[in-house]
Amino acid sequence: KDDDEETPEETPYVPPKVWTAPPGDNTSNAFGAVNQPTAGARFDKTLPRGKHPLQLYSLGTPNGQKVTIFLEELLAAGISHAEYDAWIIDIMSLDQFGSDFVAANPNSKIPALLDYSGSLTSKKNSKKHKHSPWSSSSPSTSKDKTSTKSTTEEKPLRVFESGSILLHLADTLDTGNLFLPPLGHAQRTEILNWLFWQMGSAPYLGGGFGHFFVYATVKQEYPIDRFTMETKRQLDVLNQQLAQYKFIAGNRYSIADMAIFPWYGQLVLGHLYSPHAQTFLNAVEEYPHVLRWAQEIMARPAVQRGLMVNKPWGNADQPQLKERHSAADIDQVLANMAQKKKETTSK
Repeated sequence: KDDDEETPEETPYVPPKVWTAPPGDNTSNAFGAVNQPTAGARFDKTLPRGKHPLQLYSLGTPNGQKVTIFLEELLAAGISHAEYDAWIIDIMSLDQFGSDFVAANPNSKIPALLDYSGSLTSKKNSKKHKHSPWSSSSPSTSKDKTSTKSTTEEKPLRVFESGSILLHLADTLDTGNLFLPPLGHAQRTEILNWLFWQMGSAPYLGGGFGHFFVYATVKQEYPIDRFTMETKRQLDVLNQQLAQYKFIAGNRYSIADMAIFPWYGQLVLGHLYSPHAQTFLNAVEEYPHVLRWAQEIMARPAVQRGLMVNKPWGNADQPQLKERHSAADIDQVLANMAQKKKETTSK
């Protein structure tokens, strides 16, 4: 090619007056088949059900890990009612668009929880809220709108969005207020401030930075710069907060830490989007307080247990568990890893 030959300029994109979906199957990245401009079920599929009142349908991504970490923390605290079945929802196989999952979460995103415990429909709670205008307007996951059946066995409470699930579990299971203070307590509001901060901020990290830095087949400077800038700003928000406090919302570990760690804690540890993202963001050098906090959270046994649930992928040295139906499932994975490490060391 001659040095003086001009490189043809790309034709600038001009948005149409009315957008229409591009032709083809939209497989320009790993999640292409997931993306459609419409909602709802794409096929019929029944969700499995285990033996526990809490049935979790999820995947071991950051949003799913928030919930399994909390459940494992509750169990570690001796709250046996937090026992749960965790069924994997393979989003790459489009499990989230099955009819039963869409009934559990019309937004077709993990995690979704079906609570058969009746914790919010007990006689005690019914009397307590007898005069509430909301008493007779509770939504049901039942497809039969005319059904007169009302047992919690047949009509579980659906809970979707990870933040909503954390709140539900805290309010119904954490009776000692270990991880979330009761209503009227100022610290509860501070914890919820940070919980909702995470819910509003993480899409810039995941759908923005993660998408363009990792998953987009064509790397573009503008979107990577834009979302890297915002991700670093968010990390600085956390770094300044954690310079003052041991944990996110103060000096006690809470559901705010459980919500934020899977995204931002794992990012600075090099566990999210590979160590390359950690280096690219200069995370270790620039956010020492976030790193200190993340290392402390990662050292918690319940966090380590929660991280492996519904995660059948990863490096050989990382614990992996496709589905969890009892504590013994996690115990077995950890025992196998310990045995393997022992054998490797003895060679």
